[in-house]
Amino acid sequence: MAPNFVRRRMSRVAFAAAGIVLGGMIAFQPIQTAKAQGPVSVADLAENLADAVVNISTAQTVQGRRSVPMPQVPDGSPFQEFFEEFFNRQNRDDGQPRRVQSLGSGFVIDGEEGIIITNNHVIEGADEVTANFNDGTKLKAEILGTDEKTDLAVLKVVPETPLKAVQLGDSDAIRVGDWVMAIGNPFGLGGTVTVGIVSARNRDINSGPYDNFIQTDASINRGNSGGPLFDMQGNVVGINTAIISPSGGSIGIGFAIPAKTATRVIDQLREFGETRRGWLGVRIQEVTDEIAESLGMDEAMGALVAGVTEDGPASKAEIEPGDVIIKFDGSEVEAMRELPRMVAETAIGKDVEVVVLRKGEEVTISVTLERLEENDVTEASATTEEEQEEKPVEKSEVLGMTLSELDDELREQFSIEADVTGVVVTEVEAGSSAEEKRVQAGDVIKEVAQEPVETPADVEAEIEKLKEGGRRSALLLLANPSGDVRFVPVRIEDE
Repeated sequence: MAPNFVRRRMSRVAFAAAGIVLGGMIAFQPIQTAKAQGPVSVADLAENLADAVVNISTAQTVQGRRSVPMPQVPDGSPFQEFFEEFFNRQNRDDGQPRRVQSLGSGFVIDGEEGIIITNNHVIEGADEVTANFNDGTKLKAEILGTDEKTDLAVLKVVPETPLKAVQLGDSDAIRVGDWVMAIGNPFGLGGTVTVGIVSARNRDINSGPYDNFIQTDASINRGNSGGPLFDMQGNVVGINTAIISPSGGSIGIGFAIPAKTATRVIDQLREFGETRRGWLGVRIQEVTDEIAESLGMDEAMGALVAGVTEDGPASKAEIEPGDVIIKFDGSEVEAMRELPRMVAETAIGKDVEVVVLRKGEEVTISVTLERLEENDVTEASATTEEEQEEKPVEKSEVLGMTLSELDDELREQFSIEADVTGVVVTEVEAGSSAEEKRVQAGDVIKEVAQEPVETPADVEAEIEKLKEGGRRSALLLLANPSGDVRFVPVRIEDE
């Protein structure tokens, strides 16, 4: 009996995390024993890589604050001394320029050429950039190019002898749970090594159009920005760039730019001093479950084309608003946010096959990508409005919306641009699905279920077809008064 008692006691202590307590007893669940333990030591790896990691220090001149006039205080006021001391301290700069310094991290990828990679935000606006090496060497750095969208910068130094360099690895090969190591300059404490695991991949933190960060719990703090994230073979799989932290220090949630994303950008910055990205010429939105149902799709995937740039690559290839892009250049588009990165990473001038879902059918379209111009502004082309004979304005109520034909009076009332056509929404019923989807008075319905509409009767007719087909929502293509369009699924159950 004794051995059983001891075993039961040990089970409660040692294995409670693996079981569920039921009526005072533990129902055990099998646990798979980890086959691979964490690294016993990363000392050799860190020692071998430390000389390739640099501390980046920058300096810039900023305009000092202008003098702030002190408010009038009655003589003898008990607050007079306080105000004098406070405003004298605030006005100490008196508007004079002053030097501001900041610190970050970087790493060498070409020892012969002296090429260093860091974050754009580390050196942005800097007048002087200095690379501080592990052996105490300090070299002035030239900025070869920067890219705000991926937060990358390429620097060049002129070394007397070749520098220790590291290689960019295959970030696609790493898995959640793999060990990684960061080396950097947190809080100015150079040569700091931290170790953790890959916590997640393809993170979107809304910092730019091409977000697909590696998340890690390796300690990353201020000053780590621009530093490398290594795999256990010593290859750079990521460039540390951001953290989530209420306090400003590490809480185990850091983000790194994947090496695959960085490689193409770095190559272009080295060669051209700028990025040259592919351009498709579409405006897209997410395919939600409701939109997928309204389009008859089995699952929500792909990127819904909400608009096509006139004379752009997509327009020339006859991609249409309402198409759902489900494949691009042989790769499936699982979610909307993947498409911009796919397009940007594709060579300019390449003919790519784009598979779209159009009215329930897959259509394959060949598109020749053009170059994305960062300062391009797409303007809506105005059309001359022809005079029409006066006739009674048609109105109706459908899906919680009051609809009307678009005439001159309503166009003026809602400030609707001349080139916007369709059926105007004049009122939205409180609590309706249309209100939940932020449909507003002044919005113009251009299509219902990818069918163009010109009158309220057209809208009603298309809604009836959807009801007869058993659809639970209607996909509306709406234009706001300025002409920007979006797709909105509105529940038919409101009828």
